[in-house]
Amino acid sequence: MLTAEDVVRLFEADARARRRLAELLVSEPDVRLAVINAVLRDVATKSDLEALRREVRESVEAVRSEVLARVSALEARVSELSERVARLEGAFTQLVERIGDLDKRIDALDKRIDALDKRIDGLDKRIDALDRRIDALDKRIDALERRMDYVVRVSWVLVASVLATLLAQLALALLHTLGKI
Repeated sequence: MLTAEDVVRLFEADARARRRLAELLVSEPDVRLAVINAVLRDVATKSDLEALRREVRESVEAVRSEVLARVSALEARVSELSERVARLEGAFTQLVERIGDLDKRIDALDKRIDALDKRIDGLDKRIDALDRRIDALDKRIDALERRMDYVVRVSWVLVASVLATLLAQLALALLHTLGKI
């Protein structure tokens, strides 16, 4: 016995038989009307499409408005960020220039410090030489003081001997004058 399942399998296997069955079904007015009614329930009407089109347009417009608002806000932020970046670039450029100037000044100061170090070294050498000369002068002054002390002592001795000689001569002259008298 042939089952409905067997019939379906036979139609699946034979494409020509399927077409023929479809033509037979569509040519029957009652069957055709039943198929059309069944299909129409699943098919959208023109007014359904227009309503759907309106809804889609409204949704698209709402999305477009929101996107435009966000784009406008983003453009404002981008503009603000561009200004900030420009200011930062300007400040960075100034900092780089300032650092360059400071580097040059530091280099100049280093050279001046090196020159001062050399001058200080020269002054240290001169001070050392002056210290040695002062030490030599101190020794000479000490020697001169000793000589002066010697000269003063000798001078006192000479003065005393001259005075003694004068006194002796005076005494002799007095004696001689007294003896003649």
